[in-house]
Amino acid sequence: MKLPKLIATSVVRGSEKGQSHGGVYTVDFNSQEVKQHIDWNDGDIDFSGRGWDRGLRGIEFIDQQVWIAASDELFCYSPEFELLGSYRNEYLKHCHEISRRDHLLFLTSTGYDSVLVFNLKTLSFIWGLYISRNGDDWVGQRFDPMAQSGPPFSNNYHINMIHVAETGVYFSGLHTRALLRLSSDMTIDQVCSLPEGTHNARPFADGVIFNDTKSDVLRHVRREGKSVTVKVPSYKEEDLKFHGVDSTKVARQSFGRGLCAVSNGIVAAGSSPSTISLYDMKAGERIAVVNLTMDIRNAIHGLEVWPFD
Repeated sequence: MKLPKLIATSVVRGSEKGQSHGGVYTVDFNSQEVKQHIDWNDGDIDFSGRGWDRGLRGIEFIDQQVWIAASDELFCYSPEFELLGSYRNEYLKHCHEISRRDHLLFLTSTGYDSVLVFNLKTLSFIWGLYISRNGDDWVGQRFDPMAQSGPPFSNNYHINMIHVAETGVYFSGLHTRALLRLSSDMTIDQVCSLPEGTHNARPFADGVIFNDTKSDVLRHVRREGKSVTVKVPSYKEEDLKFHGVDSTKVARQSFGRGLCAVSNGIVAAGSSPSTISLYDMKAGERIAVVNLTMDIRNAIHGLEVWPFD
């Protein structure tokens, strides 16, 4: 079995001005080679929280372009990681994941409980959807992200994942407790319930797969109720760097985040300290692991199969 080459982004929690806040890496599982292509140390980062503006986030591709989101900015790179352009919007804040469908790029705006859409042809933000609840019903209110009358800064649901498919736009958050689907008529329905604190929930193999982050496991739950659970890697405490540096315990090991489908039931998932694992979900086992660093503050965020070589 040929193992994949992946691209990963990372976030460094608790880092200070002048230090790295994350980066972009390619990871070749066949050769076990890791290359860092970008070191993120922007001096304009908001330091009010443990993660907040730090690091780079979701990843997507189109033609010969690599699109990577930061907290409040969208970057376009060549496959050699030459910066081709960057795009900001007032209503893009604490972005986590992105997903492309044709020429449209969908982004989670975690800080505004919204989904934004960026047109890759016109290179502009063209519409947004503010997510709220009315009793048991989920409601989406469309808005113009280029106008001054958008939604309030809220972050009630911490929307951190988006996946676009033919059947709709799927999204979820730490506090949605559900995988939600936006249909073409702009209605939102609940696909299934999820545990609190979930990352990367998406449809997968007649069910849903997600990082059950609070439980330190990767779960695949099928429609008929059968489930496969695989434990996230952990290390001996004496091998960890900066262990105990974060009193809030946000920067901890085995924090599962980052997920992509590879092929034929194989998925890649990330965890902290920055580790990428390959899982055979049919067999329910981990088949390969690459560790980037033992710094407990450094966590994988975005994760995709590298398409260019």
